[in-house]
Amino acid sequence: MSNSIKNQKNILDKFSIEQLNPMQEEARLAIHSNANTVLLSPTGTGKTLAFLLPIIKELDAKCPEIQTLIIVPSRELAIQTEQVVRQMGTGFKVNAIYGGRSGTLDKIDIKHRPAILVGTPGRIADHLRRENFTSHFIKTLVLDEFDKSLEVGFEAEMNEIIDALPNLEKRILTSATEEVKIPEFVGLENPVYIDYSHEKVAALEVKIIISPEKDKLGTLVDALHQIGNQPGIIFCSFKETIQRVSTFLSENNIRHGCFHGGMEQVDRERALIKFRNGTHQILVATDLAARGIDIPEIKYIIHYHIPIKDKEFTHRNGRTARMKKDGTAFVLKWKEDEIPDFIQILNPKSFRADEIQDIPTPKTAEWNTLYISGGRKDKISKGDIAGLLFKKGNLSKDELGTIEIKQDCAFVGVHASKMESVIHLVNNSKLKKKKVRISEI
Repeated sequence: MSNSIKNQKNILDKFSIEQLNPMQEEARLAIHSNANTVLLSPTGTGKTLAFLLPIIKELDAKCPEIQTLIIVPSRELAIQTEQVVRQMGTGFKVNAIYGGRSGTLDKIDIKHRPAILVGTPGRIADHLRRENFTSHFIKTLVLDEFDKSLEVGFEAEMNEIIDALPNLEKRILTSATEEVKIPEFVGLENPVYIDYSHEKVAALEVKIIISPEKDKLGTLVDALHQIGNQPGIIFCSFKETIQRVSTFLSENNIRHGCFHGGMEQVDRERALIKFRNGTHQILVATDLAARGIDIPEIKYIIHYHIPIKDKEFTHRNGRTARMKKDGTAFVLKWKEDEIPDFIQILNPKSFRADEIQDIPTPKTAEWNTLYISGGRKDKISKGDIAGLLFKKGNLSKDELGTIEIKQDCAFVGVHASKMESVIHLVNNSKLKKKKVRISEI
């Protein structure tokens, strides 16, 4: 077995993947042997790993500067990509830079140069203008979900960034759809297309829930009663609606998180952390959550607002029925609303509000989230945190959930019944050489 195959197997083992899917294997080979590649594949098919594997293989361990630049349309996708690279465990440094966090933190992170820099167009362009890092060693550029970056108005920044990369040898563009024109400034000559955009990802079932009232809040709660306690996203088209839906869910004792572009970055990140570790089973979100966020397997999504365009419908649905697993998309519809043709052609099943059984409200979440005031910069590992919570916090293995470590803090899922006692037992304890504050968020 060659070293490259062995190394790839080691990486896949860390993701509990036995082998690459056909898209990933084809993309890996194409990216390795071509200067310009366009990868089109639905959300949830593993594009990130597909382009990272050949990139990692070609990095120069002796180079002290940034070699690969990955441009993404959202802060969440930047964080997610950074986490995937870290999970690969290759020894190459990676950092994510994005709006909504201190530029000083960025400068601290990139002072010791990462081999791979991930970021949003505005923040990367800003650092290039300030000459906070050199672009002369960057040989590989990835425009991940490039159509989304264009859609949200980053064309000028992307043009500026590419103009500032004099020694590019490889360009990789990815998208979940094929309906976008690649701008000339990208400099894509004779690209190889890997097109899996028409692949059926998994068995997605579409159901229509008919609300007798124009105000669909009561029907939404009835639907959640029927669906039960499993992870899902409620999509709204407007930030203002999210607040209204959130208030109504709280009044009906349904725990949930919210996620939209009007929130502070720290609140957006914490909402996703709580969703990932099971503190919240429901996320109420705008289309910002339709692509480029790191969340667990979703059993269902609910279109509280019917999307206007086919593309929005597709991207929302892409959050469920991922990686060959089944999922359900519920469309919440007032009885007089018209259903767009792009939904009608799927022959969705419909049922009325009075057909929804009155099942008890989804049970209270079993997990709460612990905040720890120390992170990677303090050399704290997941093992350090688990050891502290097992030994001093008296937790058993099944009472400890997901651990996520950030640069300066960490978050831990803890069984709700043990939350108070754990905080009492371990607050102000030492992790490595740092005394940490521990609290619930």
